[in-house]
This record gives sequence, C-alpha cells and structure tokens, in this order.
Amino acid sequence: MSRRHLPTISAMQCFETAARHLSFTRAAEELSLTQSAVSKQVAQLESVLEHPLFRRIRKRLQVTPEGSLYLTEVRKILAQVEISTRYMQSYGGQSEVLKVTTLPTFGSRWLIPRLNGFRFRHPNVFLDISNRVAPFDLEQERVDIAFFFGQGVWPGAECIKLLDEEVVPVCSPHVLPATGLSDPLELTQLVLLQSATRPESWHDWFEAQDRYTPHSYHGPRFDTFYMSLQAARAGCGVALVPRFLAQEELQTGQLVVPWQFSLKSRSAYYLAYPEHKGEVEKVRGFIDWILEHQQTLDTDTLATTPSSTG
Repeated sequence: MSRRHLPTISAMQCFETAARHLSFTRAAEELSLTQSAVSKQVAQLESVLEHPLFRRIRKRLQVTPEGSLYLTEVRKILAQVEISTRYMQSYGGQSEVLKVTTLPTFGSRWLIPRLNGFRFRHPNVFLDISNRVAPFDLEQERVDIAFFFGQGVWPGAECIKLLDEEVVPVCSPHVLPATGLSDPLELTQLVLLQSATRPESWHDWFEAQDRYTPHSYHGPRFDTFYMSLQAARAGCGVALVPRFLAQEELQTGQLVVPWQFSLKSRSAYYLAYPEHKGEVEKVRGFIDWILEHQQTLDTDTLATTPSSTG
C-alpha cells in the first residue's frame, strides 16, 4: 500500500473517539468537529480498510469484530504519537538529548548515583536513559552512550574500561546454619539462584575451587541481578552476584557472604560511544563527568568494603 493511501491520524482519532462513546455526535463534540465530518472520516477509513468498523442496531452504534481488532491497533498508534509529541515538547529549543543505555542493575546501582549534579554542569543536556541487555547497533538505535559488560569490543564504537568485576555468593543471614559452612558445596542445600544472562556462573565459581555439583544449573532463574538480590534478601536462596552491586545490602547486613571466595570475571564493564561522536560536546561532557565521578565514588566504596579472603 502506498503511503499516500494510508489512513490519517485524524481519521484514526475520529474512529477511536466514536468507538469510545459509541456515538458520532459525542465524538464530534469532543473533537470540536461536526457530526458529518466525523462520519466522513470513519467512512474513508472503512474504505481504505475494506471492512466495516461500525454497524447500527436499533439506532445504536456498535463496533464490528473487525472494528474491535483495528481499535486495539489504533489506540497503540495514537498513544505512541502522544508519547513522541510530549517527549519533544519536554525539551527547550536550546537543549540536546543524550541517549544512554545501560544494564538494568548496573544502571540503578552504579550509574545513577554518579549522575547527581550532571544537570547543573550541563543544563542544556537532557538524559534519556533506558535499559538494554541484548546486543544492538548503536547507529541504528541512535544511541550516544552505552554501558555494557564484555570484552571491550563493540562494532563501530570506542570503548572505555570502567571497572573489573568479582562475583561472590550472597544470602540472607537468616538462612545460614548456626554452625556455618565447611565446604562451598553446602550452598546447594540453600538453593542456588540462577542468572538468566549468565547461566554458567555457578558452574565456573565451583570449578575455580575444584568443586563440581550437578546442581550448578538448578534453581529459580532471574533476568536481572536486582531480582536475584531481592530473592536472596527474601531468603529464597543464594545469589552469585558482582560484589559492588550488592554493596548496599552487605553494608547494612541484609545480606552476607556465606563463603569467602570471590571469582574475578574474565569480562569487565565498559562505556561505549560511536566512533564519530567522540568530539561531540554532549557526548564528551558526559564521558568526562562519568570518569571524574567514577574515581571519587570508587575510592569511597573501597574505603568501606570488607576485604575478601578470595
């Protein structure tokens, strides 16, 4: 279908409003149009779709089955148009949007604390931050900055290493036996909480200690480390997580490390940006801010982090 034959937003609005009120008259009042104008728009829509959207039964308007199906799609389209419009209205003419993606728990636990004050130094830059786990193309998605965990390689991007990672088991102190643990394999009795994005984690952790258990892959599976931490806090089992992501709970005693062995990950956390955007002011300003505040906060964190017996 040629784009010039596609339905207009006005026609969709008339249809959605008439379907909501089951009245062309009330739809016309809401849209500040005449009843005949609303009726004409709906008729044109039916002509394009080649399906009736309404039928009259005893002088009452009813939506046809085809109309109900189309109504669901129309509401999605109108909602997206409204969101996109509000999105643009929220920024001033002299402002710029910086599109940032991050891993969910990393974003909430590491990135967000480092954003405090950025707005005052860069008042014309508005951050648009979203969670992304699966790989994607920076150019196609028009992303300016991406935080990721990996080997420091992203096609068409420059990557800056931020920090290494060590994973440790954590659980609620209430689920530990009073006598403590004498072997890491005893953790399997507490239920191993699994990470959907790192299915090999427990196997690698046990293997690094010359241990093996068929239960390495058994247990509830969670999409994010945040959910794993919450499950561990609730006493559902033991989670294997990056130590820095669990620092808040470890410091408050909500979680403990039941077996003092940490495994350094082969990968690390990186900041990536498209190669051609390295000198773009908003991108460079954000990178400089993150690197500056990474050092400050990491120093504070290290000062309060208990040492690992690794």
